[in-house]
Amino acid sequence: MDVDYQVIGGRIRKAREDKGITQELLAERIDVSNAYISKIERGKTAVNLDNLDKICTALNISIEFILKGTSTAADDPHRNDILEMLKGCTPAQIKLIAQIIQSIVDHNE
Repeated sequence: MDVDYQVIGGRIRKAREDKGITQELLAERIDVSNAYISKIERGKTAVNLDNLDKICTALNISIEFILKGTSTAADDPHRNDILEMLKGCTPAQIKLIAQIIQSIVDHNE
């Protein structure tokens, strides 16, 4: 797979701007320099996987979207939010949430 760092950087820049976050704030959130964020967004430097994960977490977007331009959650803006909320849940909480969702789905059928 050929990696186009300009395309990846452009997606990161657009996501950052859509969230109203400055390069400075993003850099601060992931503990890198503003210059590094600028180089990533311009496709002048490759972003390593660790920093890509941090960027995606800070911007609440999927790595899949940054790499491919698509996301299984792209068709519904709330899916990423729900997935992020689930990350901090215990297995018991996830089971309860699944039961609630199932009852909603069953009610709408």
